Amino acid sequence: MKNITVLGIESSCDETSVSIVKNGREVYSNIINSQIDIHTLYGGVVPEIASRCHTEVINQCTKRALKEAKMTLVDIDVVACTYGPGLVGALLVGVSYAKGLSYASKKPLVAVNHIEGHIAANYITHKDLKPPFLCLIISGGHTHLVYVKDYSSFEIIAKTRDDAIGEAFDKVARVVGLGYPGGPKVDALAKNGKPVYNLPKTNMEDLSFSFSGIKTAVINLNHKNPNLNKADLCASFEKTATEMLVENTKLAIEKINSKTNNKVDKIVLAGGVSANSYIRQEFSKLENIKIYYPELKLCTDNAAMIASAAYYKYLDGNVAGLNLNAIPNLKIG
Repeated sequence: MKNITVLGIESSCDETSVSIVKNGREVYSNIINSQIDIHTLYGGVVPEIASRCHTEVINQCTKRALKEAKMTLVDIDVVACTYGPGLVGALLVGVSYAKGLSYASKKPLVAVNHIEGHIAANYITHKDLKPPFLCLIISGGHTHLVYVKDYSSFEIIAKTRDDAIGEAFDKVARVVGLGYPGGPKVDALAKNGKPVYNLPKTNMEDLSFSFSGIKTAVINLNHKNPNLNKADLCASFEKTATEMLVENTKLAIEKINSKTNNKVDKIVLAGGVSANSYIRQEFSKLENIKIYYPELKLCTDNAAMIASAAYYKYLDGNVAGLNLNAIPNLKIG
C-alpha cells in the first residue's frame, strides 16, 4: 500500500503544534509552541490571548515542521486539523489555516476530533497497538471511558458528570498555592506526602465519574486547617482520585466483555493527566490486562496525534470540505 504522509495541525487550546507523520505511526517532525508561560500570569488559559498567539506562530510552526522533516508541501499527501472540541477562537485559527493550506496545495483535508487524537497518540508510541481496547481519556477538559472498536469506531461507556479530572488537579493546586498548571505540581508534591486524609469517592452505577465532591472536600479541609501538610493533602487527593479511575475502568472492561465475544484485555490511557506518575503506577498493578500509555511528550496536546488519527480517517474516505467549521463542543463517536 502507498505510504501516506499527513501534515497535522493542533490549536484547540494553548499549544500551537504542527507535525508530519507517515502512515499514522512514524513521526518526521512534531513542532509544539507552548503558551504556558503566558497563561501562568493569569492562573489559567485566557481564550482571547490563546487565539492571538496561535495566529502569530502557526505559519512559523508549519515551516519548521516541514524543514525538520526535510519536506515541502509537494511531499505531503493530506492536510489535517483539529476542529473540536476546544476553545472556538483557538480552533478557528487552526481550521482556517489548514483550509488555506489544503486549497493552495490541492491536498485533501481531514478534520479530526481532538479526543480521538489523544487516543491515537498511543499508536505512535506503541507500533503494535491495534483496536479493540478500552481507552481512559483523562485531561483538563475530559474524563471519558471509550470502547475503541476500530480505528474510527468509538463507543462512550462513561464520562464525568461535572469536572474533568484535570480541572480537579488544577483546583487542588490553586488551593494549596502551587499555581498553574496544577497537574504536574500536585504529582510532584504528592511524592513527599502520605495519603492520611479520607476523601470521598463518588461511584455511579452507570460508571460515570464525578470529581466535584472530592474537590470540595479538599477545599474545605484546607479552609478549616490552613496549616495542614500540603504534601499529605495532595497525596490523599491523588490516591482517592486514582482509585476512582481504576475502579470504574475495571468495571467498564467487565461490562464490555459481558456483551461481546471479543475479549478486551487492553487498557489505553490518553490525555494530559495520563502523564501522572502515580496514576501510571496504579494502573500498571492490574493483573491479566495490558496497559498502554503515550510517551510523556505525546500526553499533552500535539499535532502528531492529530496526524495519526487523520491517517485512519483518510483510509476510511473521511475527507472534509472547505466549508469545515470549528465545533467547540464536538462529541466523540
